[in-house]
Amino acid sequence: MTSCPIPTGRGLTPAQFPDPARDLASAAGEQVAVIAGGCFWCTEAVYRAVDGVIDVVPGYAGGTAETADYKTVCTGRTDHAEAILIRFDPARASYGQLLKLFFSVAHDPTQLNRQGNDIGRQYRSAVFFANAEEKAVTEAYIAQLAAAGAFTAPIVTTLEPLTAFYEAEEYHHDYAARNPYQPYIAHVSRPKVDKLKAYFPERLKKA
Repeated sequence: MTSCPIPTGRGLTPAQFPDPARDLASAAGEQVAVIAGGCFWCTEAVYRAVDGVIDVVPGYAGGTAETADYKTVCTGRTDHAEAILIRFDPARASYGQLLKLFFSVAHDPTQLNRQGNDIGRQYRSAVFFANAEEKAVTEAYIAQLAAAGAFTAPIVTTLEPLTAFYEAEEYHHDYAARNPYQPYIAHVSRPKVDKLKAYFPERLKKA
């Protein structure tokens, strides 16, 4: 178990979160973002509902290929984070807008090496950047949120270079949609999706 400070609260509601002042330049074709915010069942479920997201793949970022499997990662002794790879259309959902949802509804970025009862470095809050511009956009948004008082505890999200992404085992893919009545999904994952629907209905995929 890893101890961590318990966040003292949220300074802004998700609806009050600012749009990123800096974003990636618009480009043709799909782009990719890799983020980690606790159990990948939860973050995958959130982003699958977002308009402009083409696909979401759960997996492991950081660490090595030899230990990139669920049983080993769950020990917390590897350097992996449970992460998701998001393929998205930047004309409909920019990198910065995906970051806004990451910080406002998908997880709590003030919890160090944990999300709620999921404790360990594998559950850390992290953005895995593929290039200098992704890193700069993320740094700028974190600074923007701090200046706005979005949280009353420090943001502890790490920025880590994306050296590799290892796709998770098949049974993890689209887990929340396939197991809606599983207790963890019902009590931890679904409320995050409900928060997305409540605060950002304009970001939802059309039925």
